[in-house]
Amino acid sequence: MNFIETRGNAEGFAKEVPFSHAILNPSASYGGLYVPETLPSIDENFLEESKSLPYPELAFKVLKMFEIDIDEGVIKEALALYKKFDDPEDTTPVVQIEEDLFVNELYHGPTRAFKDMALQPFGYILSDLAKKIDKKYLILAATSGDTGPATLEAFAGKENIQVACLYPDGGTSDVQRLQMVTEDAPNLKVIGIEGNFDDAQSALKTLLASDTFKEELRKNEISLSAANSVNFGRIIFQIIYHIRSYLALLEKGVIQKGEKIYITVPSGNFGNALGAYYAKKMGLPIEKILITSNANNVLAQLINEGLYDIRGKKLILTNSPAMDILKSSNVERVLFDKFGAERTRVLMDSLNNENFYTLTKEELAALQEDFAAIDSDDGYGQKIIKRYADKGYVMDPHTATCLKAYENLKEKALPMVICSTAEWTKFAPTMLMAIEESDEKKSDLEALNTISEKLGIEITPSVKALFDKEVVHKDIVPKDGIEAKILQFIQS
Repeated sequence: MNFIETRGNAEGFAKEVPFSHAILNPSASYGGLYVPETLPSIDENFLEESKSLPYPELAFKVLKMFEIDIDEGVIKEALALYKKFDDPEDTTPVVQIEEDLFVNELYHGPTRAFKDMALQPFGYILSDLAKKIDKKYLILAATSGDTGPATLEAFAGKENIQVACLYPDGGTSDVQRLQMVTEDAPNLKVIGIEGNFDDAQSALKTLLASDTFKEELRKNEISLSAANSVNFGRIIFQIIYHIRSYLALLEKGVIQKGEKIYITVPSGNFGNALGAYYAKKMGLPIEKILITSNANNVLAQLINEGLYDIRGKKLILTNSPAMDILKSSNVERVLFDKFGAERTRVLMDSLNNENFYTLTKEELAALQEDFAAIDSDDGYGQKIIKRYADKGYVMDPHTATCLKAYENLKEKALPMVICSTAEWTKFAPTMLMAIEESDEKKSDLEALNTISEKLGIEITPSVKALFDKEVVHKDIVPKDGIEAKILQFIQS
């Protein structure tokens, strides 16, 4: 399978590239992204044959359909990392919480967030490629809280790889921050920035496209790649767990083969939603993908009105920080799939230069064929957390936003799967305020212990251990100091 570019092809860029090239060099022509030229198909035979497969075997089967240019042995070794998750037999448990509502728990990996589902195997494959071609790579990551820890965990100690991870100082939970700043592998660098996630992501994209930065890296014989979902190496793994959620409902007898479901995704950067979109295009019986936003409701506005508008908007810090994003990278891949490269380039240039773009009436209708959206707020999320905790199910603030879609967006009496993107332990102060219906914000450690005692649930040992670990990475820099700090790291 070959990969092509979302904004068209510029001189100096190949018209088609294999998977290995796309993940090692994720920056495409005109600042665009790589996407598969075609998608494989899922039919009823595939569903029947796959419904009882263990997760690593299902993942291998799907990746083979994509015909990626990675040795099968390497793919199997990468997927074997799923066996280190909480339950090797059930990597992504699908749990029923209402008669027609199921939670796809995607957070049972090492950093307790859905990003592990993609980054664990992706990190292994990327490192193996770098070793095979005998090149050293700098992996850049920008995080709103979950990508950073998962990237650092995936690449810690890996040969031929260095990682520079940017996070917004004060813009993550304490647990997320500690997961990053206590990582002590010598090939990792964590940098707090004075700004928000959009600033971090913008800095990452600027560096990926910067000829002067790349030249400095070349002097040190280092090439540049990225671990954010701008890299299709992330997205390909995010398709698989949506397929698995459908198969789980088949196994449970909730649906019959071919019956449709809703999939609901709490979304900020749209990679998780894009994985569901590709699964739907491949033939997975999805009625619609429902998107929930928080107060930073740019995605809901786009899907409901056809307007992507961040003019004069300032990022709002919410209880669901992984969704505190204004510029959503992966919408571009949907725009390309729907409207082609020329139109995508026009729209993205408008967003980059004027901070908005507007879809035509026909384009909006095309988008709404696959998506519906709604926004939530912190007050609503807290009520949902409290309601389900009282019923014996604990969900994090991002997952809680999905109930807004369940209550308001279903047009047909079909089962719904909501994507639970993080474990409650990563947001304990917010969780406790919701459970106690209090405005008093406790420290992470105090909140963790109180919730554990109140609800009789265990704190994940790796999370509890964070509070005794030494902080290794202490740098907090202004946005214009990021490049110098990274260059200092690679030259040390």
